[in-house]
Amino acid sequence: MSEKTERALRLLTGAESRLRRQRGLVGLDGFVDQILRVVDKRASDGTATYISTIPQLAARVQGGAGTSNKFELCVQQVKLGGNGPIMANAMAAFGLPLTCIGNLGWPEPHAVFQPMKKNCELITVGEPGCTDALEFDDGKIMLSRQEASGMVTWETMQRVIGRQKLIKLFQSATFVALDNWSALPHMAGIWMELQGRVCPRLSPLSSGARRKIFFDLADPEFRLPKDTARALKLIGRFQRWYDTTLGLNQKEAGEICEVLRLHLRGEDRLFARAAAMAIREKLGVDGVVVHANAFAAAASAGQNPMLDGPFVEKPLISTGAGDHFNAGYSLGLILEGDLDQCLQLGVATSGYYVRTARSPSLRDLRGFLNKI
Repeated sequence: MSEKTERALRLLTGAESRLRRQRGLVGLDGFVDQILRVVDKRASDGTATYISTIPQLAARVQGGAGTSNKFELCVQQVKLGGNGPIMANAMAAFGLPLTCIGNLGWPEPHAVFQPMKKNCELITVGEPGCTDALEFDDGKIMLSRQEASGMVTWETMQRVIGRQKLIKLFQSATFVALDNWSALPHMAGIWMELQGRVCPRLSPLSSGARRKIFFDLADPEFRLPKDTARALKLIGRFQRWYDTTLGLNQKEAGEICEVLRLHLRGEDRLFARAAAMAIREKLGVDGVVVHANAFAAAASAGQNPMLDGPFVEKPLISTGAGDHFNAGYSLGLILEGDLDQCLQLGVATSGYYVRTARSPSLRDLRGFLNKI
């Protein structure tokens, strides 16, 4: 066992009782995910083999140009989706008391979200979106129908939840995660309202610690660069009231570097580490973390570590892996770990999930760390 793994395990000592003294608030999206595999060949006895990589699918699609293509999709699982709900569900599995807000179904949460009620409070503000996630051994293709996300607005949240309860939810939360800006067209407006109406009214925590807030833009490629730049500026402003962390996958880090005109080059690991530091300095936030399938890097004012993760070539599931990384990394932040410990908890939480298709409890996480 490595020294970094041992230190992560030490951070989890007594974590159950320490988490019970915290409170989380996570949102604001909601999707029903269908996990699908694309059939390659089907035998006469009904058994199927699947296209295993994205380049293989791309070649098949390109081969049909000028004629036609047909693909059979097999549903592997129907599950709760959305960056906020997946992250909330994972953090609730650790034992963190929390509230999850999002468009989870109307007037009651959709059936896929109902099991979350055992571990956390759910507040729904509208119907969920839908995502068909095509899974491959080397990644996934997300086909999203997200018109319902346009209903998630500050006005809707005030009407459904009430302004005073909204303020109370943020006041009681020591940790906040606001995810999936790219799918929520009114998220920037919500952030502005929070900065104008809610954050200035937050009283200091009795512990003397600063509240923590985590952001996941969730694939900004299909948003206009000027909108992305505006969102990044708003994220930076939250540093006034919170220790602010921006989470990115490797692809997103490259896109954000382009928007911020940060001209970085280098091998994947070196790029991720340099990007985390450069983006953090540009935004003026407490931390930035960049994760990929096989490694992750992070940066704060005094730390810039990189860590290889427990990579698996054929994951049981990959949709939600990034959200589980974010949950594990945030667990480290809540427990006041250093960035090495946060990265270790992030890659272990994601590693456990892609191997089992389940969110780990703290006991599961300790067991997994003891094996890597």
